[in-house]
Amino acid sequence: MSSNQVATLVQRARAGDVAAFEALIEPHIGRLYSYLARMVGDPFEAEDLTQEAILRAHRAIGSFRGGATFQTWLYRIGTNIAVDALRRRGRLKARVTSLDDPLQAEEGSVAREVRDPQRDPQELAEAAELTGRVQQAIAQLTPKLRAVVLLFDMQGLSYEEIAEALRLPLGTVKSRLFNARSRLKELLEPYVVEAN
Repeated sequence: MSSNQVATLVQRARAGDVAAFEALIEPHIGRLYSYLARMVGDPFEAEDLTQEAILRAHRAIGSFRGGATFQTWLYRIGTNIAVDALRRRGRLKARVTSLDDPLQAEEGSVAREVRDPQRDPQELAEAAELTGRVQQAIAQLTPKLRAVVLLFDMQGLSYEEIAEALRLPLGTVKSRLFNARSRLKELLEPYVVEAN
């Protein structure tokens, strides 16, 4: 969606056009949910937080001035909600969910991972174990470090977009990303040594 289209939809949404707001938010819902699920470590809580972020964005659409992209503005709202949720619950570390556990959906439970028939069971087991260890390591990061590493490495935002979304200086974003990666390396080092 072009910046002109976004500006038009924002203007219409400010005037109370619900369809315009839905058109603005729809392309971002899946990625926002994914980000929040990784931030809090709970897919069910992430559903609630995603809805809360959408409601807050709808109520605050009048404050969106276009200095940041709509996406980074939405991530800022989502990040604030996730950090608040972690604080409210008195836990700074997210609960880790095994990627081997089935994901509960309206249609029943489904596997979190699509198995590649070309890979042997040993490779699949090793990949699942590595994924689980990475998720556990990410969950051990502070919310500030977790937010930066998830936005950069998982959501694909640039340093500048993260700075806008989190209202941080660019240098702080780079520093936090460096610190997050250093901490992840430290947490995962026993596994890497073990695997070699």
